[in-house]
Amino acid sequence: MRSILPFFFVITGFLQLPGKPNILLIMADDMGYSDLGCFGGEIRTPSLDSLAEDGIRFTNFYSENMCWVSRASMMTGIYHRTSLKDSALHHRCLTLPEALKDNGYRTGMMGKWHLAGKYTKNNGQDAVYPDQRGFDHFYGILGGASSFYAPFGLMRNRDSIDHEFMNDKNYYFTSAIGDEAISFLQKSRVDQPFFLYLPFTAAHWPLHAPKDAIDRYRGKFSAGWDELRKKRLQKMKALGVIDPSVKLSPRHPKVPPWKDEKHKTWQERRMEVYAAQVTIMDRVIGEVIDQLRKSGQLQNTLTFFTIDNGACHVEYPPERKGDYLPEKTRDGRVMKPGNLTHILPGPEITYQSYGHGWANLSNTPFRLFKQYDHEGGIHTPMIAHWPERIKAKGTTNPTLSHLIDLMPTILEATQSTPSEFLAGKKRIAWDGRSILPALTGEKQADPAVLFFHHARGKAIRVGNWKLVFNKDGKKKAKWELYDLGLDPNELKDLANTQTSKVKELVQLWESKEEECKERSAL
Repeated sequence: MRSILPFFFVITGFLQLPGKPNILLIMADDMGYSDLGCFGGEIRTPSLDSLAEDGIRFTNFYSENMCWVSRASMMTGIYHRTSLKDSALHHRCLTLPEALKDNGYRTGMMGKWHLAGKYTKNNGQDAVYPDQRGFDHFYGILGGASSFYAPFGLMRNRDSIDHEFMNDKNYYFTSAIGDEAISFLQKSRVDQPFFLYLPFTAAHWPLHAPKDAIDRYRGKFSAGWDELRKKRLQKMKALGVIDPSVKLSPRHPKVPPWKDEKHKTWQERRMEVYAAQVTIMDRVIGEVIDQLRKSGQLQNTLTFFTIDNGACHVEYPPERKGDYLPEKTRDGRVMKPGNLTHILPGPEITYQSYGHGWANLSNTPFRLFKQYDHEGGIHTPMIAHWPERIKAKGTTNPTLSHLIDLMPTILEATQSTPSEFLAGKKRIAWDGRSILPALTGEKQADPAVLFFHHARGKAIRVGNWKLVFNKDGKKKAKWELYDLGLDPNELKDLANTQTSKVKELVQLWESKEEECKERSAL
């Protein structure tokens, strides 16, 4: 019998035992709707393109308009106006890892938490750690941004591990996330399902990437944002991720025509570094998928990939400071932060962003950016991949959906039935609904309403009607009304002609806002 047992364990290590599906949830940071190759971009993303070819691309999917609020919605299935309290997850909101852990799952997270509350106050005593909200293993940062070479507050579980990047000149946060994820998978028992959450910091500023990765994009963006926006739109139509009738939104007023741009070399380099960040992330995702394939677990792994909000237009000024910005590089050089046109981004000593022009490209064909609730801020790509259950491989799906739908979907797929009580009190009910029928080939009705409110944005969507508040530019802030069925780019404001519809939707938005406030006060 002893001679058979080792052989048995070797074999089972490469076989996925039948039962509950594994869950792989991937979130990128600050990217536009059209950046991925499978959504129309020229950036190389072969791993994600492959997931799309074997899965489903959701083309009518929404996030919130900024980083941590999107994560709060995704981790709870509840609009962040309710699910956040004091910058941390509400104590009456059940989290996805908590629910899955109760159903026998091993839970791991590698990347950006950004739900730690006031984690820098009182020497970190007030921080909310991932293990307090359901994760067995954590590797990453508590905050929202950091150097890719020396990430601020790098931790494994609750231990500070700055020595790992200080002692490794080749350290790069995105790659380290992948290494830690693969280690987590290798240590997972084959008879226990896992939930693996990978919230990358790519492609959030700063623009950091190894030189060889940047050089592979040299000249790729020399045509400039005007020409590339046109090419992306054409490819998007061919791929079916945008309707053939869609027209390109106007170039943002703060973006000059490419022919008039005075710092072309510097501008090109910004986009080259951004693209390198995305491609490195894609490579890491591919390595995690390969590990699942080698271990025989990919067939029964439900994978979601999405982005926390649209592209970020923010220009990084030299005077901006924060805990996330190191004063010196690892080898002692004084940092040179800010979007300085005489310094090319990419190396550790720099701290830059890619600005309005390239964010406008990333969000093709939509208007505006992160922080806004116009389509450029909240309309994001989503890929679902599950070889065992998804039959309509390589298709696009227009089902109207939101980050709040992912938790109910995952819980239905894993046959998890959480208690309605949390710590002895009734938990706050989900705002989302399961979109599992859409994954498995059934037609699914759209939700009655989608609600948004954060930063520069307020919006509500009912069917194709979308009411959105515009705080952009010097114009007086006002409600705008669009019929997204006819005008998905929000180019024709109907507020002045459809006054009764505006009044109706304003009242609905106000009632949803009040409802969120009341639930949050619990």
